[in-house]
Amino acid sequence: MLNREDKEKWLDAIKKVVGYSNLFDFYEIKETLGKGKFGLVKAAVHKKTGKKVAVKVMSKKEMSVSDMELQQREIEILKMCQHPHIIRLIDIFENTDYIYIVMENLSGGDLFTYLEKRKFIVSEKRAKEMSHQLATAIYYLHSYGVAHRDLKPENILMASDAEDADLKIVDFGLSKIIGPNETSLDPFGTLSYVAPEVLLQKPYGKEVDLWSLGVITYLLLSRVLPFDDEEDKEIARQTIQDPPDFTFDPWPKVSKQAVDVCTALLEKNRHKRPGLEKVLAMEWFAEYADAKKARTGTDGSKFQAYTTTAPDSPKIM
Repeated sequence: MLNREDKEKWLDAIKKVVGYSNLFDFYEIKETLGKGKFGLVKAAVHKKTGKKVAVKVMSKKEMSVSDMELQQREIEILKMCQHPHIIRLIDIFENTDYIYIVMENLSGGDLFTYLEKRKFIVSEKRAKEMSHQLATAIYYLHSYGVAHRDLKPENILMASDAEDADLKIVDFGLSKIIGPNETSLDPFGTLSYVAPEVLLQKPYGKEVDLWSLGVITYLLLSRVLPFDDEEDKEIARQTIQDPPDFTFDPWPKVSKQAVDVCTALLEKNRHKRPGLEKVLAMEWFAEYADAKKARTGTDGSKFQAYTTTAPDSPKIM
């Protein structure tokens, strides 16, 4: 007859053979970090390494078939992504009642909260840094055919509380794979960040993310949204009809190069909106292009330069 210790060893061996794994075998669950649509986000610590992570706990009972499909799409996209400015998926666990998604722990809150703490005032240099980080992440996604479709400050998390913390794109629930010559008509997104072609119910492609990047960059530089009002209809009208306003304070103090980037990204006609390679090659981002040349020793290999991952990128277990 097996004693308790031998029995546990046999059970562990059987679990490995059949591919069974339990979240609680690997992680110690800690305090609640936040609340999501289908459950909680918990802090956790890996039992062997001591590494801090965040665990998204989702109740299957609260999810419809459509919700499950969206969640599966997000998981598949996160599995593919290995970029320093996109949240990293570390592990996935599932049982009959719950899905557990283990991700890197980002302790700085979302970009909106980061800006709110600073009364929405950041230097142009810092705005440029954050805009460039977002642009390279979007370039990476688009290279794999992924349109995020809901880029906004609430879906961008800060790696830490530090003033110069890196930012990372999260929440791929509305993302979609769009081929090179494909378009979509699905309504989506958050009004103040949605491109005109979506509001007009016209076919759109991945360039909707460039519009959202333009809105966020404009916000970083000016403290306000380019198209905003208390009435949703007026926000939609402004988005479709009005040019962005660069006449009020602090715009006279902002560089022409920064205004050029915002103007390019906030082009109403999606066919005239420049691709990310052109945006990243604009003068405002010249210092990053120079750094890329020094790193790669060539003007080529943009994909490699814009998709370099951190050396300690965690892998899916």
